[in-house]
Amino acid sequence: MKSMSKPIVDEYPSIKVARESEEKTIVTPLQLGERIKSIRTKLGMTLEEASQKTGLARSTLSKIENEQISPTFQAMQKLAHGLNIDMPQLFEPPEKILATGRRDITKNAMGKPHPTQTYEHELLATQLSHKKMMPFKSRVRARSLAEYSEWVRHGGEEFLLVLSGEIIFYSEFYEPVTLNEGDSVYYDANMGHMLVSAGDDDALILWVTSAN
Repeated sequence: MKSMSKPIVDEYPSIKVARESEEKTIVTPLQLGERIKSIRTKLGMTLEEASQKTGLARSTLSKIENEQISPTFQAMQKLAHGLNIDMPQLFEPPEKILATGRRDITKNAMGKPHPTQTYEHELLATQLSHKKMMPFKSRVRARSLAEYSEWVRHGGEEFLLVLSGEIIFYSEFYEPVTLNEGDSVYYDANMGHMLVSAGDDDALILWVTSAN
């Protein structure tokens, strides 16, 4: 008897869902309340702040955003003025978020080595180009500030997580701070910074740097 192989779309439901979504074109009507809320949150405003700027009651704004009531033309004028936008922007459809499907797995100790005088870097996710973040693990070899010729500084922002060991984090505008396993710091990388291992063993850290 001839064996019947199971279709891959049945084996992986997510593929079937994605394929069905590609085959159907759904026109979603504009949700004005959702659009107003999206604009407000992008501006970093609370409902209370938006109420003060637009002259509309907080409860009214909440009802508009939750599609409980439709705003009058006068209310839309106040919204446009208070949010400092043109009225047509209230009717623009929300931006679509498209998944790029990018992925890069780096197995343990399989990153790209990049040793320096003070650090032993292991670059991660090296197969992806034009990354918005640059992740890498580093073994901190330095034991004193004398091993640095000057402050380390570069564009972007940086996140540091201590994976093992103990470090002293020096920065240009703050007092030195000791960080142990599990501790982290997020900082402006334009600010001068340096690290040294405080224990007998080299500390191991995870660094994530934003692209400029």
